[in-house]
Amino acid sequence: MPQTPQDTFFVTLTPRQLPGLQPWRATPAVLAYRLGPGPHLFRADNALLPRGSLMVLSDQDFDGLGPTAPLCQEICRECQARGFVGAILDFEGRLPPLVQIVAQLDEDFAKRDWALFVPEAYAHSAPHSRVMIPSALSGGSLQLRLEEAVEQFGPARTVLALEKSSEDFSLPSPTGCGQPLSQEQLEQLKQRLSPSVFFSGELCARYFTYMGRDGGAHFVLFDDEDTLRRKVEVARRAGIHTFLASWTEVSSCAAHIGIRRFSTATRNLQDIKKPGGR
Repeated sequence: MPQTPQDTFFVTLTPRQLPGLQPWRATPAVLAYRLGPGPHLFRADNALLPRGSLMVLSDQDFDGLGPTAPLCQEICRECQARGFVGAILDFEGRLPPLVQIVAQLDEDFAKRDWALFVPEAYAHSAPHSRVMIPSALSGGSLQLRLEEAVEQFGPARTVLALEKSSEDFSLPSPTGCGQPLSQEQLEQLKQRLSPSVFFSGELCARYFTYMGRDGGAHFVLFDDEDTLRRKVEVARRAGIHTFLASWTEVSSCAAHIGIRRFSTATRNLQDIKKPGGR
């Protein structure tokens, strides 16, 4: 009888949040690195990081100037020194030097058997990488989106990046982009309007509509613990079993979306194996 594939969860978090993840079967991805001028690798926190984690690398301060090869060597040295087993490239820009960095890291990481996670826009520059597909959609079908991604990249390369998204769209919305809402803003809006909330099976998200004070129509699309769980289920049906999530967004619903806890026996065995354990 064929075995059911096991889910693998990678969770992004700050060094201070690491203790909260310890009871859970998930690989930490540490939010502590960025590309800066030079270009050089900058670290925001000097805390001791667990070996076997991933580096999360932001391009927020990258100006595109300077040679990229020394930077890639610097990133590899840092991963080696810290015991990282891979990196998540949280790149929002699309500068040519970033493409060069992605391609070089893809080669360097593949040689070391490290995992590299890249946004979909960089997938073709990094053939050995895993490709992050955002779970949030403003139109279309999540199931179709994921099936197409699996067909293009294969199930082993495709990663569902879970996002607890909330957006307020002014209608009509020709760009398909809304105004992001914080959880507090969403709750305040729901409390003020007491709207009828519906579930979209195509988007795997909840929504409601309202009329603004200026007389314009609005469409609010948002996620909660249940929609995140449903998105994981849709991904599994498409053959995807690797997930990325933010600890800030899923810490309250980790078990609900499928992250398992370590058993007491396993945790005790890990403690015994620690340096100094008996």
